[in-house]
Amino acid sequence: MSIPSPETIARAELPNGIVVLARENQASPSVVVSGYLWAGSISELPVQAGLASLTSSMLMRGSERRTFGEINEALESVGARLGFFAGVHSTGFGAKGLAEDVDLLLEILADCLEHSVFPPAELEKLRGQVVTRLQRRAFDTEQMASLTFDSLLWPDHPYGRSVLGYEGTVAGLRREDVVDFHRRRYTPQGMTIAITGAVAPEAAIDKVRATLGGWEDSVGIAAHERPPRVGLDERRTGHVRVPGKTQSNIVIGWPGVARCDADYYKTQLTNTVLGVFGMMGRLGDTIREEQGLAYYAYSQLDAGLGQGSWSATAGVSPENVERAVEAIRQQVRRLREVPVPAEELADSQSYMTGSMPLRLETNEGVARALLDMERYGLGLDYLQRLPRLIDDVTVEDVQEMANKYLDPDVYALAVAGPDGPGQGE
Repeated sequence: MSIPSPETIARAELPNGIVVLARENQASPSVVVSGYLWAGSISELPVQAGLASLTSSMLMRGSERRTFGEINEALESVGARLGFFAGVHSTGFGAKGLAEDVDLLLEILADCLEHSVFPPAELEKLRGQVVTRLQRRAFDTEQMASLTFDSLLWPDHPYGRSVLGYEGTVAGLRREDVVDFHRRRYTPQGMTIAITGAVAPEAAIDKVRATLGGWEDSVGIAAHERPPRVGLDERRTGHVRVPGKTQSNIVIGWPGVARCDADYYKTQLTNTVLGVFGMMGRLGDTIREEQGLAYYAYSQLDAGLGQGSWSATAGVSPENVERAVEAIRQQVRRLREVPVPAEELADSQSYMTGSMPLRLETNEGVARALLDMERYGLGLDYLQRLPRLIDDVTVEDVQEMANKYLDPDVYALAVAGPDGPGQGE
């Protein structure tokens, strides 16, 4: 499949503010419909944590036209699927089915978005399922380490809260809260929908216009909040005891960049060298392969609409926590103090440019790329420009990014595992 380009991507903005992106792929008989609207957890109060997630999960539980069972039966009868999921800034949706059923997918999508009735009985069932999931989360070392890390890095900040919420906050949510959140935050203004697969681009746009073009904007403006950036000038640590486990999970990290920051591609390359390329980069080579301290060790750059985090994660035996943390810090020092060999940088650049076509082999991958282009204002020619953006990063850039963002002595560290407080210090 050729790389999506301005010549093969159709873009249209409907009068009610919905942006439609479409790309045809007749090599596949299926169609993917995915998108987002600005209704994320950033728009909920701290005492309502989990409200955006609960609202998105209720969308398919019954509408003015169909019951929960009828929605699922309509999808299952043609082998299609549809789902909604909340994030920090937006609520996303994804659907897939045969090209001949795209009208049905769009009809049900529009019905759920515009006409959900949030049945009280279904809300109570869902609340119970969410609470059970939260209770299970408390015994998952990986999730608890990540949750604790976010609270350390983003104290009193929307990014520090769990999108899924907490037992206490979810238990306090009422149907009125869900209805009000839907009324205030679900709007066609700023909504973006991508359609990829065996349907002509102009036909796809017409189908969206027919099903969602009549959605009237009762809110007036879409929420695009970007919370304030944070800094880190001290070491912060948090330890969560998870009984009955034999593994500890470590997350250590720093404030990072937003997707549209000028440093994004430089930090992305630096992160690839540190903990992505090959068997999880330098972290995997040293901590896992050479020292045998971790079951896995990798780094991750989370860059979105607002400032994200830059972190390293490892799963280790409890007795190896301190040694693994020190090994991660040593690799950070090495990046800061010693220039990356040109050959190593070239390998990481080749990995990044070479993996791009693989991500575009499926309709889902193309749809994700189209949505990113719109969300971050990258332009329809972004994928043509991306290899140059990556190849332009230099050895000096990598060292500069490590010194600018990664401090081996000032960091947030979360550890979750069977041992008590004091672990990892």
